[in-house]
Amino acid sequence: MKINQFGTQSVNPYQKNYDKQAVQKTVAQPQDKIEISSQAKEMQHASDAVTGSRQEKIAQLKAQIENGSYKVDANHIAKNMINFYKKQ
Repeated sequence: MKINQFGTQSVNPYQKNYDKQAVQKTVAQPQDKIEISSQAKEMQHASDAVTGSRQEKIAQLKAQIENGSYKVDANHIAKNMINFYKKQ
């Protein structure tokens, strides 16, 4: 025996909820807005100045490495490592 479900296939009890969600998605969402304080802007400019001086130092170190005049002070590095681990 074959049983066909006539009429129940077109009934979707969730259709109303689906339609409501579709309408809610079309409503414009408020946009996010960011304001940066003047103090934060000053901090950014200060970090840019530090970055510039750091770039100069990096350029000097690169030049020393290329020339072969850069020397590593192993004792200084070892002392700093010991001091670092003593603090922990």
